[in-house]
Amino acid sequence: MSGSKVILVSCDNYEEQAVKEAVQRGLALLGGAQQFVKPGEKIVIKPNLLLGESPDHCVSPHPAVFRAVLEAFQVAGAQLSFGDSPGFGSTKMAARAAGLLHIAEELNVPIADFQNGDTFSFPDGHLIKQFTIARGVTEADGLISLSKFKTHALTRVTGAIKNQFGCIPGILKAEFHSRMPNVDMFSKMLVDLNLYLKPRLYIMDGIVAMEGNGPRSGTPTPMRVLLFSIDPVALDATVCRMIHLDEAMVEPIVYGNQFGLGSSQDIEILGDPVEKFDAPNFVVNRQKRATTAKPDAFNNSFMRNYVTPRPVITAEKCIKCGRCVEVCPAEPKALSWANGKSQPPVYDYSRCIRCYCCQELCPHEAITVVTPLLGRIIGR
Repeated sequence: MSGSKVILVSCDNYEEQAVKEAVQRGLALLGGAQQFVKPGEKIVIKPNLLLGESPDHCVSPHPAVFRAVLEAFQVAGAQLSFGDSPGFGSTKMAARAAGLLHIAEELNVPIADFQNGDTFSFPDGHLIKQFTIARGVTEADGLISLSKFKTHALTRVTGAIKNQFGCIPGILKAEFHSRMPNVDMFSKMLVDLNLYLKPRLYIMDGIVAMEGNGPRSGTPTPMRVLLFSIDPVALDATVCRMIHLDEAMVEPIVYGNQFGLGSSQDIEILGDPVEKFDAPNFVVNRQKRATTAKPDAFNNSFMRNYVTPRPVITAEKCIKCGRCVEVCPAEPKALSWANGKSQPPVYDYSRCIRCYCCQELCPHEAITVVTPLLGRIIGR
């Protein structure tokens, strides 16, 4: 596949009319919303909710973008629902916190079932031959992905490709982290998941993006852009181009190219020029991943303890809520109350699988990902 279209539409802020016009322009450059849905079809809109944070934290697509997308596809005649499987709590709780629930209720768009799932065989999967998918997705005729322009501790950026991970219900996501203990395996799984789900369209909110300690605890930064494409590899690669990040460092893009999900080559940019959104100083992990020559048990243990980036708790920020202990998917857990709950939890890095779920889901921005000194030396 080559020559995929990525639509870039400038939008300076989240004023509702401005966002509505920007979404309409983006869809029009792809032939309109009617190119992706037929009247009467059941379509599920899948925003990235993560846990649910207020819109000013820039964790999820902004309510104004959510409204504009819903309205555009309702006008095209689709029967809409929406949902995501957040990292903690219910879809309804996360959607309320993110400011999306009241919009859905106003537009009579129900919450789809993202709590229960059904298991399906996927013999064409390159790594994963079977997925359990949220019933709200499998009972719909089509899926539209609505992601947020953010950084991520594991995959560097989280965007169009990774957004579909929320189609796996509840605790099963933690099981995937446990089964996929490195970024290559996890990224291959994400690509297989997209190949199975085949979203009809990918939309990304980058009007205000998140840099730094994403995907929850980073810093909002204006990028003033909405992105649209039917090719998630091309869309995520365009994000990398904007922030001057080598796409070869982003494994979901690498395997997306390799497995035929899409193409990052010969991308056709429509709408506004990509140079308009140039952000060379965007804060994202640009350090090469350290590797060792022999993949034996010693080196794996050595890598884990002294080379691979690891989560670290900032004691001054930690309120000792225990969320990190609760969400850790490792068995046995990599965090424990070694000193009682009067002190922050303590890591056993020999057990830590480096999924960074603790960092992703910490509600008080108390966890960052730090590369040990030896890892920084090897990476250089």
